[in-house]
Amino acid sequence: MANVMSPIIAERIWALPLSGSAVKFLQYLVSRSDFGGALPVRQKDMAAEYGVTPQAVSGLMAPLCDLNIVLRPRSEERNGNSYRLHPLAAKYESPETMEASFRTALVRIQAGDLPNLKLPTYHQTPPASTGRPKLQVA
Repeated sequence: MANVMSPIIAERIWALPLSGSAVKFLQYLVSRSDFGGALPVRQKDMAAEYGVTPQAVSGLMAPLCDLNIVLRPRSEERNGNSYRLHPLAAKYESPETMEASFRTALVRIQAGDLPNLKLPTYHQTPPASTGRPKLQVA
């Protein structure tokens, strides 16, 4: 089955104010998530799969939650929190489903129903492309 990753996070992951271990844990969360961002695994199970304690999972999850990459919607099925990836940071089955989800997410963000991602912005304009790069084999 095809797997389309949101470019909003994937292409700027290097600029996120996250430790290497939090970036690695984010990749784990993406791999464990359903299409659209739902995380069907409990924190205790994440800890067992990832090989750390539940407290370590909390520590790895905290900076991701601070940036709204991981959301903590209140679980209605059980007492406690469930987790999901922000729709703008999730993986999708196809480019079409990703685009439709992005459109819905942007409407929800504007309505105040969904928090926006807290990603760093460019402090300097990226350099303009000046044609083909001169690549050589060493």
